[in-house]
This record gives sequence, C-alpha cells and structure tokens, in this order.
Amino acid sequence: MADQTQDPAPGGALLVPVGESVTLRNTVAHAVATAAEDGLEEVHFVAPVAQHFVGDADRPAREAVRALLERVSVWADEDAPEAAPTVRTAVIGTDEYLFSPDDYAAVLSAYAAEHGIERIVVDPEYSPGGNVPLLRPMEVALAKRGLDVSEAPASRPVRRSRLSRRGGALQFGLLFGVSFLFYHLLGGFAVVTGDSFDFYYELATSTLVAGIVAGSLYTVSLSAQTRVRTLVAQAIRLVVYVPYLLYEIVKSNVLITLIILHPKLPIEPRMTRVRSAVWGGPALTTLANSITLTPGTLTVRADGQRLYVHGLFASARDGVAEGDLERAVRFVFYGRRAAAISSPEERGDYEELQGPEAAAEAAEATGTTETGGNSA
Repeated sequence: MADQTQDPAPGGALLVPVGESVTLRNTVAHAVATAAEDGLEEVHFVAPVAQHFVGDADRPAREAVRALLERVSVWADEDAPEAAPTVRTAVIGTDEYLFSPDDYAAVLSAYAAEHGIERIVVDPEYSPGGNVPLLRPMEVALAKRGLDVSEAPASRPVRRSRLSRRGGALQFGLLFGVSFLFYHLLGGFAVVTGDSFDFYYELATSTLVAGIVAGSLYTVSLSAQTRVRTLVAQAIRLVVYVPYLLYEIVKSNVLITLIILHPKLPIEPRMTRVRSAVWGGPALTTLANSITLTPGTLTVRADGQRLYVHGLFASARDGVAEGDLERAVRFVFYGRRAAAISSPEERGDYEELQGPEAAAEAAEATGTTETGGNSA
C-alpha cells in the first residue's frame, strides 16, 4: 500500500502524473526502476483531476481516481526492486478548474515545489484533458518552469486512430448530428420546405459539412468520454430544466418592466464574482448563458469556474448569490444529488466587486476618504 503522507523527500524524488492509459502499467514500472537506479528515495504518483469535487456531487469520479491510485500502488509494489523507493500517491488539483495544458502544468509544478521534486516522468499516452491532446504542450509548460521532464518508454505502439478509441464513434456521431441539425437550422430547413432539388442539395451539403466538422473537432469539442446512459439522463433532465429557465426569464422580464415604468428607475448596477460549483465546458457554458439569458444579469467573463456577473438590481444579484440557476444546471449534468450542494453565498463563493460596501472597504484599505483625500 502506498504511503500517502506529504513530507518532502530529503533524498530526492520523482513525480509521475497518472491517468487511465494503455501504457500506464509500463510507466509505473519504469518510474520505480528509474528512481531505484538513480538512488531516489521517493516516487510520487499524482492524479490531477479536471473536476472540482464539491460535496457529494461527483462521487463516481472521486472513487474512480482513488481506485486508479490504489491500482498504481499495487503495481509499484509488484515492480519494487531491492532498496525500492517509497511510493506516495495523491490527488491534486481538486480546488482548481483544470482546462489548458498550463493549468495542469501549474498544479504539477506547485506539487513539485512543495515536495522538493525536480524530475517528472510522464506516460507517453497520458491524456490530462480527456481526448484533447494536451501532453506535449503540458511538457513544454513544465520545462519552462524549470523541471526536468522525460517520457517513459512505450513497450507497445502508440495508438493514433481516433475513431477506434473507446467512445470515439459515439462522440463522432453526436457531434455529427448536432452539426447536421445546426446546418439545417441556419438554412431554414429548406430540406423539408423546398423542392426535390433543394432536398438532395441540402442533404448532400449538410452531410458533407457535418462530416468535416465532426471529423476535425470531435476530440476537441467533446474532451470527455461520452456514455449513452449519461447522455439520455441529461437529455431527460434538460427537458425539465428548459421550462424552469423560461419561467426565470419571464419573471425577470416582469421585474425589468416594473423598474423601467417606475418613476425613480430604482436600479443598482453592481459587478459580482461567483465561484460556481459546476465543472466541465458544457456545464459552465450552460450556466453562463442561462445567467445572461435571464434579464437583469449578464455574464461578463468566465475565468475557469469563476464567473463575473453584472447585476442590474438587487433581486437579480440575490438570485446569483442563492444559486438557483447553478443548482438547476447541476441537476441537469450531475443528477438530483448534486442539486443539494449549498449556495454560492453559503459556501463563501459569492462576492460583490462594486457597490457602497466594496467602495468603503477599498477606501479603508488604501487609507483614502470618499472624496479621495488622505485620511488622518
């Protein structure tokens, strides 16, 4: 069983990021053997995770990561030579939203700095972003941070066939279908309303365009493995979510109308920042767009899980702080259990960046008065 303590290794250590891959077993053996040959005392196998574990929302992903590290520990014990280094495992990045190669490099380099590690061995088929090819850019980013990065030798040919990967055909078909429907939506569904020439022309061109889009972008647009059961469940929950979103839009429109008709025009525009308890591109995009579609609030910027939202009046900002839309989006993508997570305000993830209170705090911090003069 791997030691999971976090004390730095005085005799040198090796850092190995791990994830599911066909060459992971060989990478573990190579890392343990290399550390033993070079006289290193420890090998750290770490699993950077792309999901932010909040409450009990993503238990299956958490259990999968722990099971992977347990498997790595068993393999390391099997391959341990005489005077074998100590094996340590850890899950990292759980408080970050990992998306780009630099994001993964940042959490790995931070872990390395904390434990005094200068060398990293990576699995040649390690894919930190799901199906998105981030390995090479991540290696470059790690090298720029002063780390010695090397790849473990692969004992089997690296598989490059995209459609032969598990779930690849489903991902391709899903993006093809979305692109196909979007093409006809832009064309006003001329394939149905037009004559016979329009039918064959639109059918041929839409099939060609959707095929090009799906073949070029399906591993980029759909970075995670797609499962039929998950898609069906999310589609059913989305049907429930759409009427709720429409209700919120109508309610906000009524409030906006009352404010416009009010003689004093009681608006209180403020910029707020909320760290959302959703992760992954589709969920974050859905939440940001849902906030924007609701009159009175506008998502100005998305920085990982942090959303910068402009609120026109107090009740609109209260809705963001209470996390009604966030809770509904979690329900769509993660199920009923995820909807029970506390609100951004209760988690301490909501902050008003503008307003009288923020101005007073800024003035107090800088030692200035409301008129801009120096305080006594």
